Amino acid sequence: MKKLKKLLSAKKKLSNQNIQSNNLNRKVSVAPMMDCTDRHDRFFLRIMSKNVMLYTEMVATKSVLYGDRKKILSFSTEEKPLALQVGGSDKKELSETSKIAEDMGYDEINLNLGCPSKKVQKNMFGACLMKEPDLVADCIYEMVSKSNIPVTAKTRIGFDDTEDFNYLNEFILKIKKAGCKTFILHARKAILKGLSPKQNLNIPKLNYEMVYKIKKENPDLEIIINGGISKTSEIKEHLKLCDGVMIGRSIYQNPYSLIDIEKEIFNTIDNPTREQVAEKLLEYLEKEVKLGTKVNHIMRHTVGLYHGQIGSKNWKRYLSDNMMARDSDFQKAKHIMTIVQNNEKANQNI
Repeated sequence: MKKLKKLLSAKKKLSNQNIQSNNLNRKVSVAPMMDCTDRHDRFFLRIMSKNVMLYTEMVATKSVLYGDRKKILSFSTEEKPLALQVGGSDKKELSETSKIAEDMGYDEINLNLGCPSKKVQKNMFGACLMKEPDLVADCIYEMVSKSNIPVTAKTRIGFDDTEDFNYLNEFILKIKKAGCKTFILHARKAILKGLSPKQNLNIPKLNYEMVYKIKKENPDLEIIINGGISKTSEIKEHLKLCDGVMIGRSIYQNPYSLIDIEKEIFNTIDNPTREQVAEKLLEYLEKEVKLGTKVNHIMRHTVGLYHGQIGSKNWKRYLSDNMMARDSDFQKAKHIMTIVQNNEKANQNI
């Protein structure tokens, strides 16, 4: 009787999650990136895009459960919609983390099944879990059972010598049965030995066709494609065959490209100029500095604001000289608007 009640409860929660999952717009999302997508970067990105889905850096379950939870998980409401990405393979820890994510107001919790780093493998999470489909399914089931927010998975298409459609499809079907309906597929396999995480982003060849085939085989699942995508024209092509596109490094290197995404993908008309972005960021910076945040913790994310524009070197030089040190003074930040205004004039006169 208890097992039946537990099963019915899980099915009810899964139904609720499916409704919430469908309400989240994952047409374009920014990938979780270590040392990049912290709360300051997410606020910065949200100034430029109200529609993309944002993800946290990967957070280990033990950090969530035993670390400084406020410091690790806090975010501002302006960042939403926002997903928490977690790493772990302990069912109990993952289920507790899912409930915490829901209680803190996250819109989704995502399980990392794609990180290939040695440290992550040592702690038994990330891409090495592709070798353990039953364990992953058990983890997903417990996460789904514990919370009412969507539980999603981000994975590679294979690992080491395994890059096989049938293996990937069975892996996904097993996780689907556990209650996951949204999969973010990095269209490269992970090499677990011999390559660094950085090399794993470039050396394994992209295989978009396998992701397309997964979607074709599983039309009821939400399939998000990830890997090597940077242009709006590429996003449009992928959206013809997948439900969404996740972009990583190109957004961090050129954050203002979010404006192109807003214009061309979401048909947003009223978009901020770089000057307006800088003004809003300075307001945020002033508030955060008063709360004890270091200037460089925020401004380090803005290096690429003038990527490909006249004045890019001046912008980077000013940041480097005045705002990247640990003891950077907020007063110097106020002078950055002079650089911004000069850059805007120079680019308007092209």
